[in-house]
Amino acid sequence: MATVFAFAVGSVGLLFVIGFVVFTAAIAPQEPAGLKPADGIVVLTGGASRIADGVQLLASGHGQRLLITGVNRTTSPDEIRRTLPDNEHLLDCCVDLGHRALNTFGNAIEAAEWTRSQHFRSLVVVTSAWHMPRALVELGRALPDVELVAYPVVTDRMQAPNWWTDTQTVKLLLKEYLKYMMAQAKIRPAQAVAPKTQPAPVPNAGAQASVSAPLHGPDRKPE
Repeated sequence: MATVFAFAVGSVGLLFVIGFVVFTAAIAPQEPAGLKPADGIVVLTGGASRIADGVQLLASGHGQRLLITGVNRTTSPDEIRRTLPDNEHLLDCCVDLGHRALNTFGNAIEAAEWTRSQHFRSLVVVTSAWHMPRALVELGRALPDVELVAYPVVTDRMQAPNWWTDTQTVKLLLKEYLKYMMAQAKIRPAQAVAPKTQPAPVPNAGAQASVSAPLHGPDRKPE
């Protein structure tokens, strides 16, 4: 019995390792040089460069309109505008901010509502390269009839030739791999989006808005 149990545990461990290797091998090592245009663009917050990349894609004609989902409820369009001086005019005409998503599942719900309201049939999805597999799983379920075009944002961490020797990077990817498997199994957090009736928090009196304030919600785990 002990031998059988040990064999079973070893087999599960081996499958986990193989799955992790396959998962990391599928993460894009660089951003795509060419990208197929789509009807709309969705940016999942969590990384500073994602919004800039999404707005640049909008400016270059890769989508008609852009949704930034998972934005901190205290972040205003003016704060985002100040971070994009070259394309701030686009925020007035073609960019929508989604404040309800609390995690990746919530991003998918928020993006699906927006996509249907715009009658879009294809989306460019902008998020970190390591987050892209899980984002596509959730978005694919929420929008089964919409074509998803991935635009993975690659950080310096993932471009390092021997990233697997960095403990923090390995921990990050292991955590993401577990979340990816949970998404595949439809094991999701209890709350994905904030209630529509929930008012936005009011900043303390005298507090000055900061351009560097987090864009994702204060009660939202980054991914």
